[in-house]
Amino acid sequence: MSEPVYNASTPAGGNPTKVDVNAQYTGYEYNYTYIVFCGFIVWLIIPGIGLLYGGLARRKSALALLFQSLMVVAVTTFQWMFWGYSLAYSRDAGPFIGTLKNFGMINVLAAPSPGSAVLPEIVFCLYQLLFCACTVMIVVGGAFERGNILPSLVFSFFWATVVYCPIACWTWNPNGWLYNLPSLDFAGGGPVHISSGWSALAYAFVLGKRKHHGEKSHGKPHNTTLVFLGTTLIWFGWFGFNGGSALNATVRAMVAAFNTNTAACTGLLGWVLVDYIKHKGKFSVVGACEGAIAGLVGITPAAGFVSVWLAACIGFITAIVCSLLQDVNDWLNIDEGMDVFKLHGIGGMVGAFLTGLFATESISALDGVTLAGGPIDGNGIQVGKQLAEVCAISAYSFVVTYILLFLLRLVPGMNLRVDEESEMIGLDRAQFMDEQIGDWTMTECEPSLPAVGMTVMPSKNDLPSSQEPSEVPSDGL
Repeated sequence: MSEPVYNASTPAGGNPTKVDVNAQYTGYEYNYTYIVFCGFIVWLIIPGIGLLYGGLARRKSALALLFQSLMVVAVTTFQWMFWGYSLAYSRDAGPFIGTLKNFGMINVLAAPSPGSAVLPEIVFCLYQLLFCACTVMIVVGGAFERGNILPSLVFSFFWATVVYCPIACWTWNPNGWLYNLPSLDFAGGGPVHISSGWSALAYAFVLGKRKHHGEKSHGKPHNTTLVFLGTTLIWFGWFGFNGGSALNATVRAMVAAFNTNTAACTGLLGWVLVDYIKHKGKFSVVGACEGAIAGLVGITPAAGFVSVWLAACIGFITAIVCSLLQDVNDWLNIDEGMDVFKLHGIGGMVGAFLTGLFATESISALDGVTLAGGPIDGNGIQVGKQLAEVCAISAYSFVVTYILLFLLRLVPGMNLRVDEESEMIGLDRAQFMDEQIGDWTMTECEPSLPAVGMTVMPSKNDLPSSQEPSEVPSDGL
């Protein structure tokens, strides 16, 4: 039984009114069934990021981040169908960018995909679309609590076009220059994490710091439960993110899935250990969630190249490095409260470097085809190739994102940042109808009818002169 073969004379995979286009995949159906399932759970990462960001933000701007998680999926899907897929994965791409051969999804249907012959191209296209959407959603975190929503969606369309698609082409298109170098990037350490981390940093630089005027809630997560829920969805979705990046259902894919969970766990342990020592025996749920995400970021480029014990090392090391850089925003004098640069930018660079250091041919060969090793197999130069990937993607992402934002600011009506009044009352009240996170009665109740469960504070006139009403804790509003 031979694998399906791409036929340039029938780029769509055949005329379904005359031939059974499914027949070429007989005996290989389990591969695309598995990848479709992986794609479905990767989708959960996107609202997961929205919940994570919403919990980390103050309550007055949390709804905006949930809304953007859905809008990013919508905008990115249109961009991918319009020209994104073609720019990243067209078969006649150059070393740096694809062509418009598949513009508007032309001929993207039943033919064997450019990523794997056992996947119909429509399946491969869907799976890679969700990677792009996840990456754009990560970048949006750089503008939290002060970024205007409509311009951010316009930015998302063009960022996916001029930043994500070229880098995806470099890394994963068989004609890409990093693919042929080769740099080793199993599931997106460069195109997803390094690019989003540096781009979010540029976004934060361009927008400037939030105005908070001494608000006590500034910089504090408003809802740890949302942070926890978002992290669990991201963790679950990452099984599809890494486990599906083998683009088949081989033992290599199963090892990648195992490595994903392993690195998340050791990342969690590493971050909690640092917090425990730093805060003298105190724990942090938010810290544990950040540690798990740091471990997931670190293992992303390495998942299909390293053994399970080395995956444990990668997750632990990445989380330790990221947790020790807790003050990186202060050092850079920026306001990037979602920690996108710290977790994804720095974590992605650490993961890419460790991939080159720990990659072993005995793991990559589990798919029956790939031989990719590092110093363990006597290929020490692979570390240098990984550093070339890190430098190229970091520089390109930051510079091009900065230029894109600068150009958008020149367009009439493209106010990247909300006005000060909107920022102070919160994006949720300024840009949404009668909706907000949580219970309305927490902030809006009749003056004569206090909300259930709320304590009525006596006025100063009702108290003895020696007593003052105690301070009511702020919920971030």
